[in-house]
Amino acid sequence: MRVHFEATPSPALVVDGEGTPPARVWIEGPRARVDGTVSAEADTWRARIPLIAARWGSVPVPLPSGAYRLGGEDQLGQPIEVTGESAPAVLGSLRAALSGEIVEIAAPIDPAYETAEGQSALARRAVSSPAERENAAFFESFYGRAAACNPRAIDRELARRAPGVTRYWSVVDLSVPVPEGAVAVVEGSPEWWRARTAARVLIVNDWLRHGAPKGADQTVVQTWHGTPLKRLAIDRPGFHPRRILAVIRESRRWGRLLAQNPYTARIFRRAYRFRGPLWVEGYPRNDVLVRGGDTDIRERLGVSADDRVILYAPTWRDDRELIVDHLDPVELARDTGAVVLVRGHSRTLSPGADMHGARVIDVTTYPDVSDLLLVADALITDYSSVMFDFTVTGKPLYLHVPDIDHYRGDLRGFYFDLAERAPGPVTTTYTQLLEALQDSSVADTYADRYQAWQKEFNARDDGHASERVVERILDEGLLTRE
Repeated sequence: MRVHFEATPSPALVVDGEGTPPARVWIEGPRARVDGTVSAEADTWRARIPLIAARWGSVPVPLPSGAYRLGGEDQLGQPIEVTGESAPAVLGSLRAALSGEIVEIAAPIDPAYETAEGQSALARRAVSSPAERENAAFFESFYGRAAACNPRAIDRELARRAPGVTRYWSVVDLSVPVPEGAVAVVEGSPEWWRARTAARVLIVNDWLRHGAPKGADQTVVQTWHGTPLKRLAIDRPGFHPRRILAVIRESRRWGRLLAQNPYTARIFRRAYRFRGPLWVEGYPRNDVLVRGGDTDIRERLGVSADDRVILYAPTWRDDRELIVDHLDPVELARDTGAVVLVRGHSRTLSPGADMHGARVIDVTTYPDVSDLLLVADALITDYSSVMFDFTVTGKPLYLHVPDIDHYRGDLRGFYFDLAERAPGPVTTTYTQLLEALQDSSVADTYADRYQAWQKEFNARDDGHASERVVERILDEGLLTRE
């Protein structure tokens, strides 16, 4: 076999062989699979495997960075060996290399810039010769793994209210689709560093990275990404003194901090030792839960209008990389008759792999969780802040917490007693969870708690948080409309 990469008309891996052509050839990774097309002529054949894919109804984008296995089957469905060697090639929107049956996909950055020395050189250049300041915003969400959450909602409102603002989005690679009209800049590239230092406002939902210095006339709007049940930062038990200093050093880079509610604002003040302006405006990402979103979300997910949809979205654990295995989604789908959407935390995206099974759809790679909250008829989570967002909808919430003693006592600790205040059933066994899901009186049983919860945590989630946040940005002169 002979293999090579093609950049045009779109990035692809091409395999040429002789003899009987395979029936199927593909590459498959933990979160994506792409099938190739096989053509034959005389006693030779060619398989062309695109290195781009469309998912969730999006336009085709490059495959996420990572390792993929090259595989094939003969006409009888038996596996055949498909291997080759090809040096790294830059294919426009990505980089690719093949060694044996492993295809490595990477962001289209010069490898010299990926080294510690390369990044240090770019950082020094950014400090010594900063880019000329622009009327621009630099967005980053979940360390560039998505263009989502509060930054995305702010981006959409900013584009509407101030079309003259340039909007840069930091992404780990070009598999991350950015909002219409925005400019994607790949993390660590020279373009990323230029945009990072040129923008007047940095709008992020997690810690800044690379130790990149902030210009004196730049403002960081830290939106964060959830109201906390679990203890944060300096409030965490056994937090090391060095990490305390890191938290304080980080929070001093933030010019504004956004909170969903007064409860969260009080925690942020203490947990991050934040002393700057704190905006309590509700969460922009929840506007869609009040105002409604796209009507074709179920179609993009492959779910019918008549299906009951249960979203299972547990948080990550400090002591493991992968999504927790406290619940079998296939069993849950079978026992409830529902379609089960499985949403892993962003920290489990790279190390994990999609789950599969009858009436189970892994939506960890779905761009924006707000769409999933809209279509879900019920949410099952554990300690995730998504519970505080979902209650905007008024739909049933179930908290499945088999490891509550370990999580509360050893890993994180809580800010309040979950069992006493939860707006839905709290279960520790699958039998308890199933009974709760089948109990038609749950809504009535928890009605008072639900309303009290909404009053405390969702009072500002009225569908206009994005408008208020953008208005503050413009009124304070952080950006201008034109």
